[in-house]
Amino acid sequence: MMDMFYSLVDVNQRFNRLVFDSLCIHHLNFAIKHFDIHQYATYNDILDRICSKILPRINDKVNKLTVDPLSMKQILCAVHYPQLHSLSLINYQPEILSQHLSNNDTLYHLLSKQITHLTVNIYSKKEEISNGKKRNMLPLILFIGHKLSDLTFLQEMQTKYITISYLNTSHIKCLSSTVTKLRVNVNTFDDCLYLLNGSIKSLSTLIIRIYKIKRSSSKIDNTKKLVKLKCFALTTNWRTYYYDEQVVPLLRRMLNLEELTLHLSVIKNQSTYIDGNQLYDDFLNYMSQLNKFIFNIHTHIVNNSININLPSNDDIRKSFIKRGFYSIDIYADDKLINNRGNCHVYSLPYQFNEFLYMSSCFQGGEFDKVRMLFMRDERPFQYKLFQIISQDFPFLQKLTIFNLQSQENEQHHSSILIIFNHLLTLDLKTAISNAFQNQQYANASSADHIQQQALIEFNRMVEQLRSHGIYVDVFDDTLSPIKPDAIFPNN
Repeated sequence: MMDMFYSLVDVNQRFNRLVFDSLCIHHLNFAIKHFDIHQYATYNDILDRICSKILPRINDKVNKLTVDPLSMKQILCAVHYPQLHSLSLINYQPEILSQHLSNNDTLYHLLSKQITHLTVNIYSKKEEISNGKKRNMLPLILFIGHKLSDLTFLQEMQTKYITISYLNTSHIKCLSSTVTKLRVNVNTFDDCLYLLNGSIKSLSTLIIRIYKIKRSSSKIDNTKKLVKLKCFALTTNWRTYYYDEQVVPLLRRMLNLEELTLHLSVIKNQSTYIDGNQLYDDFLNYMSQLNKFIFNIHTHIVNNSININLPSNDDIRKSFIKRGFYSIDIYADDKLINNRGNCHVYSLPYQFNEFLYMSSCFQGGEFDKVRMLFMRDERPFQYKLFQIISQDFPFLQKLTIFNLQSQENEQHHSSILIIFNHLLTLDLKTAISNAFQNQQYANASSADHIQQQALIEFNRMVEQLRSHGIYVDVFDDTLSPIKPDAIFPNN
């Protein structure tokens, strides 16, 4: 983007009018894409010229900047930006950002005196900080940002996010008095409670992703009414057993909530599926100001010692219509397999970029926004389901399949090609080797040959996928003889 911007400057007066129009230059993005990193030398030369020849001509028109560790120092120190109020710091390692906050006076001045909207994107591959406490930049950012009103802070480790609730036991009782909107990823439900417990005094919008919702281990009050909160969005990565114990009491505190977004997967024992009536009784009845409810709720029931009649899709739909929610869709198991069943209910149009815990009873729909799909079921996934997915999830980038059951014999489909045009990552935990072994062979002594043939065919499939640029990860104990370097060669 920036090389094109640079190449058009001073070509002629007409181009200058276009390039220097306030609509074009109010937001400048200097972040370099990962696949362009080998072109850094060329990019750095262009950056030097932009800083010396172009920025002095437009600095008073720039309202928003996006920078990364490679461009931040040059861009921020090149000129003064009197109208700059929005800043995005992306692709940072924690230690690099910590150095910049400590040693860059320009950045410190902007954050403390000028910036009202800040986005921080941090990623660390170091497992030693997996507890989320070390190098946690959020308290520091909030402490410096005296003018901040809108903060997006996404700090991720390889497997987890950040932990904040430990601050509740320290001398830090108030993180910010100015931030009204916060988007953040955290490790635990306690982190969410801490953020809502007065640590950010003016908070009216919280968009939070919790790695895993477990039983609270803190003494943070989960009963005080949250009268200032107007908008709340909750997403979690994992299924939770603690919906009734943790989530419901929190939502009941939000008496003045106007917008609610929920993306949850709930495990319930000796129960039926969550429907519109239960949501109304659980918390919707407490939210008299609510005018917008976006949701994707998956229920996984485990009924080992009780016989419960399951509601039909039509019954579940009627329970939502009864409460005024008409634009929804449902798919649910009408009978249990191994005493387990699944139900998915979601508002339309589907608003989320991921779809978790899809089961085999999925019937299709429009999911243009979904980039990541996770499939899991007690039943085998059939060929027809993947045909539906390839059509209804046109921009899917990551597909994870967890299923230990072999497919039915569907040889008549073998000539039909299923295409995922944008798929980048495929994770498998399947009975793929069993699919080969389930064929009818007259001589039982051929089992070793069948297993070996399965491994050969599987390796061939993986190599073919990789040749098309798809990263394939395999989690299958039955395929342990496959050498790792056969699937992930070092190249």
